[in-house]
Amino acid sequence: MEFELKKSLEILERTPDVLDTLLIGISDYWIKNNEGEQTFSPYGVVGHLIHNELADWMPRIKIILSNKEDKTFEPFDRFAHLKKDQGIPIEDLLTHFKGLRNQSLSELSNLKLNKSTLIKTGIHPDLGEVNLKQLLSAWVVHDLGHIGQIVRVMAKQYKSEVGPWIEYLRVLNR
Repeated sequence: MEFELKKSLEILERTPDVLDTLLIGISDYWIKNNEGEQTFSPYGVVGHLIHNELADWMPRIKIILSNKEDKTFEPFDRFAHLKKDQGIPIEDLLTHFKGLRNQSLSELSNLKLNKSTLIKTGIHPDLGEVNLKQLLSAWVVHDLGHIGQIVRVMAKQYKSEVGPWIEYLRVLNR
C-alpha cells in the first residue's frame, strides 16, 4: 500500500482512544509490569509516547518543512520518560497524551501537505537523509508497534499460568 496521509490519520487519531480502552480502570498489575530489564511496561509506553509527541514527530516535521539550511534532527532519547515522575496516575498520563496528540494532529492538518512537501528531507542523526513521507509512515508504525507491545507485555503476565496452551499462544513466545 502506498502512503496516504488520510489513511495515516485513521491510525494516529485513534491511538489515544485505543490506549484509554486498554489501560483505564485496570490494576497496576497489568500497567506496571514489563518484560525485564530495559523494557517498557504499558505505563512506560504511555510516557514514551508523550515524550515522542513533545520531542520527535512534530519537531522533526517542522525541521523538514523549514527554510533552514541545516535540517539535522536533534538526537532522541528513547528513555527520557523514565527520568520523570513515575507516580503520575495512568489516567492523567493518557489525558496528557490525548491532548498532545490532538495538538500535533491539528498542527499537521494546518500544514496542507502535498506530494511536493512529502518528498522534502531532513537528516536523522543515525539514519541519515529521510523524507517527510517516511517520517509520517514511521509515526503510524511506531504507534501500532507500541499498541502491540502493550498487548504482548500484558499477555506475558500470564505466561506461566496458561500451561500447555503456551504452544498455541504465539504472543507469549515473542
